[in-house]
Amino acid sequence: MVRIVKKEKLAPLVYRIEVEAPLVARHALAGQFVIVRAGEEGERIPLTVAGCDREKGLISLIFQAVGGSTYALAAKREGEFLADVAGPLGRPSAVEGIGRAAVVGGGVGCAIALPVAARLHELGARVVSVAGFRSREYVLLEREFGAVSDRLIVTTDDGSYGEKGNVCVPLARLLREERFDAVFAVGPLVMMKFVAETTRPFGIKTIASMNPIMIDGTGMCGCCRLSVGGETKFACVDGPEFDAHLIDFDEAIARSRTYAEFERVAREKNCNLLKGVE
Repeated sequence: MVRIVKKEKLAPLVYRIEVEAPLVARHALAGQFVIVRAGEEGERIPLTVAGCDREKGLISLIFQAVGGSTYALAAKREGEFLADVAGPLGRPSAVEGIGRAAVVGGGVGCAIALPVAARLHELGARVVSVAGFRSREYVLLEREFGAVSDRLIVTTDDGSYGEKGNVCVPLARLLREERFDAVFAVGPLVMMKFVAETTRPFGIKTIASMNPIMIDGTGMCGCCRLSVGGETKFACVDGPEFDAHLIDFDEAIARSRTYAEFERVAREKNCNLLKGVE
């Protein structure tokens, strides 16, 4: 059993929890994830480690309630327990040796992009972050990104906060203004696809964090497979980060649409779980 020490709501249906997981906190690196179960009968939920307090043995997890298991997780309160947290899993972000980086996050993907930006900042790199959201009410982690970025640009689709438009507009401008050793992209598949196409003409190394449907997190189930450079890879053990210019995003998008209707039905069915819960 894993105790929830702190819980907060960051945006509509988006939550951050801090849980007691000293072994994970001791070993987790930027880019890695854990598998969480809210209850004994719950599904296995892969969540990126958004932050660690190694002294206190705490890890931060940020997630969006989109289905039955994540709604059940969101309904948990401070002081309550999760069935288990397994990890850290996946390969850490390859950030060593990078002096100048652009980190691009979209929506809840910013929760995954933040530890990458933080690690780059810790290593002394110049970090320029671009965070994109649907509208002002969905903006999250702005203060945290600002603390680890030399420059932060926030965009919203409707222009209700920051720059109006998608993240590729300021990214293209940045690429014309200064040189970067690498661009890290985390967010919806379509966003990462167009980030890759934006950086391709500049010949800049671009890394995308892939988060497909995942069950066991150890490469056994095969659900998280994707094509990278014409080869089949598994996001859980070979990634989750891959060369964005080699990923077959069209295939990944087509696979993700298989689950879109299930997600919609689950959202409608389980939204009552969160009534009165913060």
